[in-house]
Formats: sequence, structure tokens, C-alpha cells
Amino acid sequence: MKCQEIMAKLEELSPAHFAEDWDNVGLLVGRPEKEVKSVYITLDATDEAIEEAVKLGADMVISHHPMIFKGIKQVRGDNFIGRRIIRLAQNDMCYFAMHTNFDIMGMADAAADELKLRNREVLETTYEDEISTEGFGRFGKLPRIMTLRECAAFVKESFGISRVRVFGSEDGEVETAAVCPGSGGSMIDAAVSLNADVYITGDIDHHEGIDAVAKGIYIIDAGHFGIEKIFVPYMRDYVKRELPELSVYVNDAKEPFFYV
Repeated sequence: MKCQEIMAKLEELSPAHFAEDWDNVGLLVGRPEKEVKSVYITLDATDEAIEEAVKLGADMVISHHPMIFKGIKQVRGDNFIGRRIIRLAQNDMCYFAMHTNFDIMGMADAAADELKLRNREVLETTYEDEISTEGFGRFGKLPRIMTLRECAAFVKESFGISRVRVFGSEDGEVETAAVCPGSGGSMIDAAVSLNADVYITGDIDHHEGIDAVAKGIYIIDAGHFGIEKIFVPYMRDYVKRELPELSVYVNDAKEPFFYV
């Protein structure tokens, strides 16, 4: 199967036109006509991920976060981005990124599914026509009314993470929730406007957290990696289902930091 055929199937799931203007998605390295027999799926195209893909003999790497964000004027081995591009090219590997287009068409509903949100709607709309409304994040009802502490435990269990940061009263009751994988600080006001009791996202700083509580909403910071790692099993299942002729490898990355 050619790379361009795989790209077309990935575009069916998360069309590139849903990506934000500042984003960089699609085939970033490689030949569209390349014959592909195996793919390697990872959240980030790190040195370690690319090396594992090389060792496994993968023909194509698919990641969520784009390895190349801004324009580059040189591709050199003494620059970490250039080093990765060269490594991919040396092994005739294709590299495809699905970022904000997947956030909107894939990740948002997948995160809401993990939380079992009911009666859901889009948190922040980026696209709307007579057929559908699409955008970042989701809002809906939790499976049951629970305390904020219970909700934090539920989030940990749902996403398989070891810890979360919580802003608010641990005994406060929550029934409705908004969720946005990744860095969701810019959408706190959108969650407030929908009257969400709690907002589940990542990368919330001190001031964002305490200001959100002052606005009447609790925050559960599950981390950028904590929620977005669902990209890997989601895409593994999608590729196996839609492109069964391909061999699929996945990166089993852990949190890219540790606590002391």
C-alpha cells in the first residue's frame, strides 16, 4: 500500500482543513509514492521513538504533535529537528502528523468517551455548517453526581494516570464537566459560559487555576501527556480496523518527566 493511500484514509478520519492555521499537519517527511507495509504510532516523534521505529523496520511514523512546527532553513545533523529528519530520510521512512485536526475530529470525542460524558456538545466551536458543529473539547454530564475529590479519582482511573492537580473545594459537588485534551487554559471561559461544574484539561498554571475557581468552576489538571496519550491506542485501533493489511507498532511512552 502506498503512503498516499494511507494518508487518504487518515484524512477521512481527521481532514487537514480542520487544523488551525498556525498548525503543521500531514506528510512532513517522505515520499507519497513510498510503499508502506508497517506503521509506527507515537504521541511525539522523539529521537527515541524514531530509533525504535527504525529498529522495528517501520515504513511510516504517525504522530500527534508535529515534529516540524516552524519553517526551517537548514537540515543539519547538529540540530535536533534536522537530526530526526535526516534519520527518517536515511531509512526512507514517511512521517505524518495529525495535530489540531485530530484534536477536533477524534481526540475531543475520545476523551469524552473515556469520561462517559452524556448529552455532550462542543466546548469551543471552530467549524459549523447546516450538517454539523465541530471544535475543540466537549461538554456534558458526568455518569453521576460526585464530589470534586471523587471526580479527580475518576479522571485518574479513566485516563490511567498516577496523579492530577485539582483547584477547588474537594467536597464540592460536580455534575457537568468540560474536557479539552492538551493545553486548555485558553478555553476556561468557554467552560464557564456552558456552566460546567468542573473543567478537565492540562497545563493549567497557578493563576489560571485560582482565577477559574473565582469564576465559579473547578479545575482538574490531568496533564498534557495524561490525556493526549489516548492518541496512540485510538490510532492503533483505527489503522488496524481500516487498513488491516498493515503491521502496526506503537510507542509505549511514559510521562516525559518525573516528580521528586
